Amino acid sequence: MAPPIRLNAFAMNCVGHQSPGLWRHPRDRSAEYGSLAYWTELARTLERGLFDGLFLADVLGVYDVYAGSPAAALRNAAQVPLADPMLLVPAMAAVTERLGFGITCNLSYEPPYLLARRFSTLDQLTGGRVGWNIVTGYLDSAARAMGLPRQAAHDDRYDVAEEYMQVVYALWEGSWADDAVVADRARGVFVDPERVRAVRHEGPHFRLDGIHLCAPTPQRTPFLYQAGTSPKGRDFAGRHAEAVFLSGPSEAVVAPRVAALRQSLAAHGRDPGDVTVYALATVIVAGTDAAAEARLAEYRAHISDEGALTLMSGWTGVDFSRLDLDAEVRHVENDAGRSAMDNITRADPGRVWTVREVARHVGIGGIGPVFVGAPATVADALEGWIARTGVDGFNLAYAVAPESFTDAVDLLVPELQGRGRYPLASPAGTLRARLTGRSRLPASHPAASLRRG
Repeated sequence: MAPPIRLNAFAMNCVGHQSPGLWRHPRDRSAEYGSLAYWTELARTLERGLFDGLFLADVLGVYDVYAGSPAAALRNAAQVPLADPMLLVPAMAAVTERLGFGITCNLSYEPPYLLARRFSTLDQLTGGRVGWNIVTGYLDSAARAMGLPRQAAHDDRYDVAEEYMQVVYALWEGSWADDAVVADRARGVFVDPERVRAVRHEGPHFRLDGIHLCAPTPQRTPFLYQAGTSPKGRDFAGRHAEAVFLSGPSEAVVAPRVAALRQSLAAHGRDPGDVTVYALATVIVAGTDAAAEARLAEYRAHISDEGALTLMSGWTGVDFSRLDLDAEVRHVENDAGRSAMDNITRADPGRVWTVREVARHVGIGGIGPVFVGAPATVADALEGWIARTGVDGFNLAYAVAPESFTDAVDLLVPELQGRGRYPLASPAGTLRARLTGRSRLPASHPAASLRRG
């Protein structure tokens, strides 16, 4: 029997997220992102649809590469205004029992001691349903906002990330023994001091001498997501990731990345199947193919080309405002996101993109594919992508919120269930246990060597 298709929802604590201009659509409610009711309603919908989780994107800094100014980002709500994703999670966890939460958090500008506590707190509050999407950033505007002249070079950021992970693993896995909390009322001892030790680390980027402030949580280390597919990012994922989110406009782009990722796991002594791969996609599903195509046309009428190119400029570090709309996009190497530029240049030698085509494609759901049709049509497309690329499932972006997610839950999920390609129930337990069958990271993972015996 074919394995189940895994689904995540992809969102951001902002307006529009990956579909610039669609906030103007009369049924779009993403401008309500500042309301807890908006997020708790979404969480209930996704739990009803048995989604693995809600994957919350985040970025520090603003998209100011386009025309050298944040003006276009502000006009088009291109991921600004943007609020902290972490603060949404307790409210959504309170109204759900099994939905997981993947939270993007940039390690480049926060001490590991503080990040470790925040994730441990969320892991405790959610009963172990939290994951960390490990990123190093890609915007110079973020570095300037943090008092630096520019961000570090792309590969250097991953070198810092390697040391960062050693520090947080030591805090999560090695500071407290499993039985440190005794809560002995008779002796008046809550924590056995002999079962807690300080983490002492001195390296090129970080120094630390202190105990982790949080007692052991259900997962200890949060479930680990990663989203980089550059050679350096892929090597990092091969060492650390339990799930990988990747993006690409076509099977020709995505399939080689999946194969290279699994090879990276093997090179690091891990089982190549020890990672769950989600591909970015958007589904536009309706009762019939014709109705879905009509809905796509309705959505396309609201795309902001300027907003789409503002996002692409930030992702690639290339100012698309300087290019003619009918100009072909050529590869440029810089310290922004490598994968985003590869998506529209050398990753698929058989496809040449014009700037206009990039804007139209990115306008709905970002750089991933858009699957359109009746439930059976979309299910066929998803199954075909999995068979030909090796991904395990999809990180579903939205065109109109929450409509895109509600349609997926009400129309697509029952179709996949009828084919035996989607679960009929969601198991209890932590996010790691549900996705891997394990309560803790395995011995092959680098965190295991820092575990308290």
